[in-house]
Amino acid sequence: MKDNILDITIGSLHRTVGEIARKALGGERITTGEATVLASEAPLALLGLLATTIKERKSGRDVYYNRNFHIEPTNICLFNCRFCSYRRPASSPEAWEYSLDEIEGIARGYVGSGVTEVHIVGGVHPHHDLDYYIEMIRRVKAILPDAVVKAFTAIELAYMIDKAGLPLREGLVRLKEAGMETMPGGGAEIFDEEVRSRICPEKGSTAQWLAVHREAHGLGIQTNATMLYGHVEEWRHRIDHLDRLRTLQDETGGFNAFIPLKYRNLNNPMSEIGEVSIVEDMRTLAIARIFLDNFAHVKAYWPMYGKDTTALALAFGADDIDGTIDDSTKIYSMAGAEDTAPRMTTAEMQEMVRAAGYRPVERDSFYNPVKKS
Repeated sequence: MKDNILDITIGSLHRTVGEIARKALGGERITTGEATVLASEAPLALLGLLATTIKERKSGRDVYYNRNFHIEPTNICLFNCRFCSYRRPASSPEAWEYSLDEIEGIARGYVGSGVTEVHIVGGVHPHHDLDYYIEMIRRVKAILPDAVVKAFTAIELAYMIDKAGLPLREGLVRLKEAGMETMPGGGAEIFDEEVRSRICPEKGSTAQWLAVHREAHGLGIQTNATMLYGHVEEWRHRIDHLDRLRTLQDETGGFNAFIPLKYRNLNNPMSEIGEVSIVEDMRTLAIARIFLDNFAHVKAYWPMYGKDTTALALAFGADDIDGTIDDSTKIYSMAGAEDTAPRMTTAEMQEMVRAAGYRPVERDSFYNPVKKS
């Protein structure tokens, strides 16, 4: 039935869009120019059908979730990104900085809970060094030895390793030996250098972000990739960003998942530009799924989209919705996301997936199904 609908839909389009759609449907790689045409001219319904077909070829009827929580050690940050609602100066009454003992206490609260992943990201603190973060990982792993530690954005890593005066590879080796098993994809924002100079001029460069992930992949550390969209960038910038990710994935094969992150405009210096629509969210998600032919997974991060939009995203190529979270992250709630205390039970996630017509699969950090004891 879906193939018939696709044939009818494609047949009704003008030649260029129809040809590109058939190319993508046939499993051929589309170019950046072709992705631009789809993004600007293809009907949203067609993009949803194409993205869903490609998703189902990669992961069948499965949609993934996990049991996770976040530790955000501090919101004090050396950088002052224009889009950020999370960062506070050290003098602010809204700033926090957990001690290592306090971080241990957070981890102890999840003993026996069944969590399989601890996600650690925060501000780039100007005074903490590599040894501090190594000790943090060791303490968390000692308390939760069976949970994977997914820790630190490329920007955090580059800063702490450079501060230690070590080559990038050596710093990553030390973190891996301490128990850092995988990395999130944050800090990528938009790779276009001109746009980056407008929204995060102090932050590490595109080249730095790519270098950290390339080196991590070479050490067997799998990572995720993100893109912050919906601010001052244009479609050409989004597609250029996806192309640079696809190129690195061709080289290393080390990315697990791509996660589009929507700019939220509460409480930051770019608030006046507003937010893009849900239609734009779905178009962005679908184009990513169609273009990133060498990525196995595309995630709809539910604390960012909200639950209703995440459910809709399952019709636009997403095959992962992230995890239980347990009200442990403030990054999007501080920026105006609708879930101000984000948490979902496994039963709620399973119901969301089933209602969309898919099979919920609890996964570990590497997309292996979790075996129930």
